[in-house]
Amino acid sequence: MLTLNLALARTVRLYGDQTAVLDPEGCFTWAQFADRVARAANVLASFGVECGDRFAIICRNTFRNFEIMHAGYWMGAVPVPINYRLAPPEMAYVLDDAECKFLVLEDFFSELMHVGDLASWSDRVMVLAPPKSDASWPLYENLMGRAKPAEMHENREQDDALIVYTGGTTGRGKGVRLSHRNVVSNALQLGFELGPRTDDVYLHVAPLFHSAGLLANPYAMRGAAQVFLPKFSAEAVFQAIRSYGVTATLMTPTMIIIALQGPDTDSRQLSALRQLIYGSSPMAVEWIKKMLSRIPGVEIVQAYGLTETSPILTLLSMAEHEKAMATGEEDLLGSVGRQVPGVDLRIVDDEGNAQPPGSHGEIIVRGPNVTAGYLKRPQETAAAFRDGWFYTGDIGRMDERGYLYLLDRKKDMIITGGEIVFSSEVEAILYQHPGVHECAVIGIPDETYGEALLAAVVAAPGTTLTADELIAHCRDKVGGYKIPRHYIFLDELPKSAMDKILKTELRRIYGAKA
Repeated sequence: MLTLNLALARTVRLYGDQTAVLDPEGCFTWAQFADRVARAANVLASFGVECGDRFAIICRNTFRNFEIMHAGYWMGAVPVPINYRLAPPEMAYVLDDAECKFLVLEDFFSELMHVGDLASWSDRVMVLAPPKSDASWPLYENLMGRAKPAEMHENREQDDALIVYTGGTTGRGKGVRLSHRNVVSNALQLGFELGPRTDDVYLHVAPLFHSAGLLANPYAMRGAAQVFLPKFSAEAVFQAIRSYGVTATLMTPTMIIIALQGPDTDSRQLSALRQLIYGSSPMAVEWIKKMLSRIPGVEIVQAYGLTETSPILTLLSMAEHEKAMATGEEDLLGSVGRQVPGVDLRIVDDEGNAQPPGSHGEIIVRGPNVTAGYLKRPQETAAAFRDGWFYTGDIGRMDERGYLYLLDRKKDMIITGGEIVFSSEVEAILYQHPGVHECAVIGIPDETYGEALLAAVVAAPGTTLTADELIAHCRDKVGGYKIPRHYIFLDELPKSAMDKILKTELRRIYGAKA
């Protein structure tokens, strides 16, 4: 049976005496962690949470967050982790849309309960806090001290394991229903490819409210210890690696770039690290090469996926990174790799017809890790899931060897003067300029061509750039119709919680400007 509670029970049976959690508050073995999970399930039940109910979590990365999510799996309830960077009205929308019965809140966010949109939840909340907290609501640790372990519920593979909300930049977010089968299948797929070890120490940098947090599962299933980073900074990552002997983690390209720019990034800072997975957004080839040269000896793996796929679809292995560098085939570094076992992936045109190698089209996928659809969104589910395939909305191409190259989001594709322009291609050229730190290319209205290209650019520290300089840089590298003629220079680009550049936000702010 592919269920998360049975996966935890197996981990305890095989690795019960090994360390599960490393934290400033203490260490727990997997047997102790499972005991806390079972008692936490009874704590939730004491507030009326039952099998099949949904309960929300607003919490940074902490072992208690990880624990309360597993308590939901254990009792057959469905955790709904909420992005704590949302505004209170957006949080209230998720609570209502998911029909949550209860709210679990880290004490760090207790002030939210005094805000109008969430005040109505003040009688349905428990605070995740150390026992000595002075919070006004029921305290988790105090209740845990009196709770008895709950019996494990027999979930079905097709039951919802958790609801992860995605989108929201162009309207209300959608709740993605991830089943136990979805999540455990992807953990097994990744375990086959990534080779997690029993003596690994996995660092949670990606937020647990995001599907990227699920990449910890293959390591947990191998009995690896877990370390939790409440807030990202380069120094916090280095400190965790030094203090706990972290061997594996997932970071976004932005996080890696910030870390690489620090003066202390060297082998001494990363001596324990053996595996670094990067993904969630594209990374410029220039930065990939810098990463490979700055942290030699660390296994680098690129991952591509979506919330709807639990989350990983493809991987680009360390061997493939090394091959690209050794052979000069640097285009391979621009690939997101090949599909993981059990995933079927195709490139199709607008009519759903499969495209030959090298041709671009929409990426569609199917596999045991793909969600059945969106919560209470039958029309959007029907639009995205057709004939057993999930239409990702990503545009890409696949070469003869099965390597996938992302070109754009379908909604981000630019048509200027009748010519299709993929923003990622133009951005790759801009990144070749040493003065460009970050960039994003969007289409803006143009009376003559329909759309024109606008580049939003963040200059490297100590660098001043001009539009003329960047136009000249592009001139010999890309066709004239692909060269942005409009530029905006910013201190930073708008980003999501997982550091994806929000082109929807750029279009909202600058779309009418020329």
